[in-house]
Amino acid sequence: MYGVYLSKHDVPHPGKEETLASMSQDMRTIKTDIIFTDYPTELLFLKNMAHHFIDVPHDFIYELDNLFLIRNPKQLIASFAQVISEPTMQDIGLEKEYELFHALQTTANKPPLVLDTGVLLENPEEILRKLCDKLDIPFLDSMLHWTAGPRKEDGIWAKYWYANVHKSTGFSKQKTSERELPSHLEELYLHAKGYYDKIYEHAIQL
Repeated sequence: MYGVYLSKHDVPHPGKEETLASMSQDMRTIKTDIIFTDYPTELLFLKNMAHHFIDVPHDFIYELDNLFLIRNPKQLIASFAQVISEPTMQDIGLEKEYELFHALQTTANKPPLVLDTGVLLENPEEILRKLCDKLDIPFLDSMLHWTAGPRKEDGIWAKYWYANVHKSTGFSKQKTSERELPSHLEELYLHAKGYYDKIYEHAIQL
């Protein structure tokens, strides 16, 4: 849904034209692909960014198992600012994420799950075992390690956003996670933290 978001909003994302040229911007086509495509695996994992759901129909998510991956907004905003120097609440998506989380809590077939990256990094295996148990899927040791480099599932935008991910081979705290938050983004952080704290209350804990 990244292409849909970029086509509807005037945001200065790197590689915007490349991304738009690489994927559909029609939600009907996207939903049909998700719902009616035959996949070669028993489980299908769909990664979405919360702000990509702004002003688009997303009724299909109420039929899925929903997992919210959250991160301390100070780290989130400082990281985002390395690519876009003046991020907004819409850019980081936390307000929309809380809106979706609250809606799913009250109307979805299954309550949404929450995974906080800070808690996950304290003990990846234990947290992932708990997550798999809640999803009723088997835990595999291979979930803890992977080969460095890009994946075939990456979009064309990966070269702008996934540099650290492509260097990684497992779960570990990045040195860049301690980078300072630019002072002009402090107000955004304080606003975002309110939404983060409300979702964090439901995060899987050790």
